[in-house]
Amino acid sequence: MPCPQEPLFAREDEMAMRILARRNRLMGHWAAERMGLSPEETEAYARSIVHADFDGLDDEDITRKLLGDLVRAGVDVADSDVRGAMREKEFEARRSLMGPAS
Repeated sequence: MPCPQEPLFAREDEMAMRILARRNRLMGHWAAERMGLSPEETEAYARSIVHADFDGLDDEDITRKLLGDLVRAGVDVADSDVRGAMREKEFEARRSLMGPAS
């Protein structure tokens, strides 16, 4: 007999994936802005960050990728800057997808 909560869990998993994808897109834009990329390059870079998550990279891997890309582009940035931006962008993504907390 199927668990009556399975559809709820599936929706929660889907929402969590959407939040992470949105956060990663926002992080791609955040990093691209600091690297001075063109609008076209920014969109491509943001997509690459979203796809990195789908390719099996976890938050630590994505943080290292962003930090490495920023440093290679000559941006003076600390690990804590990237991690802080990730927290902010995750909150922003959650708010935009789920609405304001009640």
